[in-house]
Amino acid sequence: IEDSARVISSMVDAVMIRTFEHSKVETFAKFSSVPVINALTDDYHPCQLLADMQTYQEHRGDIRGKTVTWIGDGNNMCHSYINAAQQFGFNLNIATPEGYEPKASIVNAVNARIRLFNDPLQAAKLADLVVTDVWASMGQEEEQRKREAAFSAFQVDKNVMQQATSDALFMHCLPAHRGEEVTAEVIDGQQSVVWDEAENRLHAQKALLEFLCA
Repeated sequence: IEDSARVISSMVDAVMIRTFEHSKVETFAKFSSVPVINALTDDYHPCQLLADMQTYQEHRGDIRGKTVTWIGDGNNMCHSYINAAQQFGFNLNIATPEGYEPKASIVNAVNARIRLFNDPLQAAKLADLVVTDVWASMGQEEEQRKREAAFSAFQVDKNVMQQATSDALFMHCLPAHRGEEVTAEVIDGQQSVVWDEAENRLHAQKALLEFLCA
């Protein structure tokens, strides 16, 4: 990785890496002479959060002081929402099955109002934004059946959205599995902004490249 970082960074203006171990991105960045962007690791998915925050701003304005509810796995997306809670000043409720909580080290590293739940309905109360992700992420496909059993009560459906505020938004980083982590009624409904969210991955990352290369 050290050698590749030196060589590749000598040829380009920026490097974007999607991988599993977060340490690989950190090692590459240490030996790179140009900016390195985390496109996704097992620990974080920060570029998705740029798009999500842009999407909320477009639809509802400033997210500071609002309540966001994450429902599902305490995965890389959840970890990036934890970081975003500090960066953008929103309250974060996280509902996961027991044993699937986010890493305690990541929760404890931020200065933000974060509450952990094992009940999605309770976590969704008065939320301004409800977010979920697939139950089995990249590299976890062999756990699909086990996770389906563990997460069966953590589907975002009409009942969950009814706990949130009347103008709450729904987001998902896609691709989604209708009938698993979210019902078709929710993801295709009026509260869903997933298509704007997906499009904003392009615009947010154009802005990121402009920022890094200016």
